[in-house]
Amino acid sequence: MPRYYFDLRDEEELALDEEGLELSGLRAAQVEAARSLADMAREAACSSVPVNGRHRMAIEVRDISGPVMQVKFTFEVETLKH
Repeated sequence: MPRYYFDLRDEEELALDEEGLELSGLRAAQVEAARSLADMAREAACSSVPVNGRHRMAIEVRDISGPVMQVKFTFEVETLKH
């Protein structure tokens, strides 16, 4: 089974995954990345996005050969005046 690494990008910060996970293939890696990104987005939405601000994050998936996929999420808050 191939090993995939899930590097976390939060704005300009990058945290490299040194361990990775053995998964059945690219589809399983996509599901894992989406779940992890949903957790990151939930935390960001509750804590770090300013009013009228944008927060970008991504999971960059790689295997032994290099990058294979990037799953991105942008959370934006826009205050509307009445």
